[in-house]
Amino acid sequence: MKTIIELKNINKSFGKNIVINNLNLDIEEGKVTGIIGRNGSGKTVLLKIMCGLYIPNEGSVLLNGEELSVDKPNNLFGILIDTNFLDNETAYKNLKLLSYLDKKITDKDIFAVLDKVGLDFKNKTKYRNYSTGMKQKLKLAQVLLFKPSILILDEPFNGLDEESVTLFRNIIKEYRENHATIIITSHYREDIELLCDYVYKMEKGVLRKADGYEKFKKS
Repeated sequence: MKTIIELKNINKSFGKNIVINNLNLDIEEGKVTGIIGRNGSGKTVLLKIMCGLYIPNEGSVLLNGEELSVDKPNNLFGILIDTNFLDNETAYKNLKLLSYLDKKITDKDIFAVLDKVGLDFKNKTKYRNYSTGMKQKLKLAQVLLFKPSILILDEPFNGLDEESVTLFRNIIKEYRENHATIIITSHYREDIELLCDYVYKMEKGVLRKADGYEKFKKS
């Protein structure tokens, strides 16, 4: 299978704090890669390096064999990490403003993606009054709006009720079946077991294959 993202000898520090320590990882195209680990283990920093939001102190990130650069934004990525929405606007208005980045996106596309994640485009609630779960839904809607082929999802199930977790799982499964490349972090073993082809564990900036996930069966 083809390697779409390759991380070579990645080191990342903030001051004297070593966050990523000599990390190597190949991400296979069309597969779901899961990364588990405690808060502060380096997972989010790794994802940001992987998609070019952070520059490593040492090492390189290759996308389709070419070095990734923060100076060259890549529209292959859909990233659910830190998304800053306008507090005084609705879900529709926030996505409408983002849609100006791609003139091909229509109102119909916005309505469809909001419906997909379980939000009503007619809802006039302002973002500042959203629950954590509603914010997660809008973040996922923003990711899907641009039809990315690589999804990077950092703890996507945080703050979701049981029904919404099932909805998110089904969306990820749908993208997996359509051969999207997905990288996901989660604290929930069940989500990792259901969704991922490969599972790695981050611990104190070191990445290794996770034990106990080899024989699971996806459903």
